[in-house]
Amino acid sequence: MAWYCSGSTNTELVENLFKGGLIKDDRVKEAMLGVDRAHYAPSRPYSDSPQPIGHGATISAPHMHGHALTGPDTSDKGQVIGIDHIHELVELAKDNMDKSPEGRSLQESGKVKFVKGDGRLGWKEEAPYDAIHVGAAAEALHPVLIEQLAAPGRMFIPVESDPNDDEGSLLGGIGGQYIWVVDKRKDGSIFKDKVFQVRYVPLTDAPGS
Repeated sequence: MAWYCSGSTNTELVENLFKGGLIKDDRVKEAMLGVDRAHYAPSRPYSDSPQPIGHGATISAPHMHGHALTGPDTSDKGQVIGIDHIHELVELAKDNMDKSPEGRSLQESGKVKFVKGDGRLGWKEEAPYDAIHVGAAAEALHPVLIEQLAAPGRMFIPVESDPNDDEGSLLGGIGGQYIWVVDKRKDGSIFKDKVFQVRYVPLTDAPGS
């Protein structure tokens, strides 16, 4: 279905995702209508597919952003922190946000900020978080990220599967990647749900490390 949801404008893209059932939450729809993807994807911004942004990184397909945004019940009084281990991508994120008055205001107020660090370790300085979104495939469900979730809180993360487990066997022993939704409940208990197969670039070490 995702292949039929591309558009020629951001509005057309989001409306097609909504009509196709890939976005079902009105709040998610409004959020995606309010952010022009062309500010973040230098080529084919309104195609419902991942796009390269340089340094071996990609921006996820729009329908994956829709999935990631579904569920977390966050307020407009919180803070968003983006983390990357490549300095140029941190600066690119800042520049992209500055392309709109709303983005500039969010950065100036401190509601959105970008930091350089190893995303596999999270950013404990500002923890706990109501929601954690991991935009590249991890080798495992990193416990340190689960620890940084608030209670209640949710993490959306693509994870490499072991080729020797049941899913890997079904794929001919080559493993695969799956989205996991990890919920930390109010009492601190953890619920993990393996939801669907995906294909992401991997989380990697910083260049030269």
